[in-house]
Amino acid sequence: TLEERRRIERWRHARVSVNEMARVLQRHRSTIFRELRRNHFQDPCMPKVVGYFAMTAQPRTAASILDAEVGHLA
Repeated sequence: TLEERRRIERWRHARVSVNEMARVLQRHRSTIFRELRRNHFQDPCMPKVVGYFAMTAQPRTAASILDAEVGHLA
């Protein structure tokens, strides 16, 4: 959810361990690692803005889900 992604973003910037994030969110640690890997933001036009940001992760995930659903129906 967006709220979970916001928490992950805050914790990431605070250098909270993935294990601790997973424990609090009651998710497997691999789920957190996957989220961080899939939604890592980097743009050559903004070299100082790099990392995990909830507001970029949410639309990316929504688009991936939509693509998967459309592909499944085809």
